[in-house]
Order: sequence, then C-alpha cells, then structure tokens
Amino acid sequence: MLILSATNGNNLALARAFAEESTKQGVTAEVVSLPDLHLPLYDSVVGEAGPGLAQLAQALRHHRSLVVCAPEYNGSIPPVVSNAIAWLSVSTEDFRALFNGRPAALASHSGGGGQKVGLAMRQQLAHLGCNVLGREVVANAHKAANPEAIAALVAQLATLEPAFAGVPATV
Repeated sequence: MLILSATNGNNLALARAFAEESTKQGVTAEVVSLPDLHLPLYDSVVGEAGPGLAQLAQALRHHRSLVVCAPEYNGSIPPVVSNAIAWLSVSTEDFRALFNGRPAALASHSGGGGQKVGLAMRQQLAHLGCNVLGREVVANAHKAANPEAIAALVAQLATLEPAFAGVPATV
C-alpha cells in the first residue's frame, strides 16, 4: 500500500501510523512525503517536474492501494496534493491507469477539523477513478487518530487489493 503525506509534520506521523499498522497486518507499505519530492509548481511553461515525479509515478505503479494523509487548507485540498496530481496528469502516459479502480483511504490531521478536505479529496480521487472507502481517519491537536479506525482501514484496503486490476504490482 502506498501512503502519501501532504506534510512533513502531523500528517507524516499519521502516515507512519498507517505504515506501522500495515506491517502488523503483514501488508507491505511505503510512505512518500510529497514535500520531499520537491515538485515545482505546475505551469504549462515548465517542461518537467524532475526525479520526484518519476519516484511518485513508480510508487503508484508498484502499490495496489492508496492512503492519502493531508490537512485541510482553506477548506480544501493542500496545494502539494493538487500539484502532484497535475504533474502526473500531464507527464505520465499511463495517468488514468495510476488511479482507475484503485482502492483509496483518506486521513487528516488538521487544525480545521479535516472534514472539508475529506470531501474535496473524495471528490477528486473518485473523479480520477479511485474507489474511495467511506470511512476516514480525522485527528487534530485535541483528538488523536483512532488506532482502531486505522487498523480497520488497513484491513479493508488489504482485502480490496487483490480485486484491483488497474495496474499489476511490479518491482
């Protein structure tokens, strides 16, 4: 399972909690911090995104399920997530295959509550073809992420992975 973090702070910690639970359940997981990919701001004039984009595309091809951990930015998706999707859509030949039919889960550690980013990400990922799970993990400074919810989402994604026929898992 591929676990994307939109930050190097609380959402990266949340992503690592998903990875730890995945390991406990015998599911291979990889955490990718989108800020660490150093993707330039997408602009039709900029020619390429650099090696970070190739790393992200390869991680998507390799893993069959997806978890996105992202805070709420002004009631919506963090720019780093939108930017990564924009780059993938114009720079990879198999863009649709990276998302079509892929089981995906959403999580947020956010000062704004996280419900609005969940709605926005759900809409975008569904538009891209992902099968977004109904349950989400939401945490903030006053409420820790529920470990039982993380465990349930990991188990559900693990169950759905064999059914994902969009892209074969490759090394």
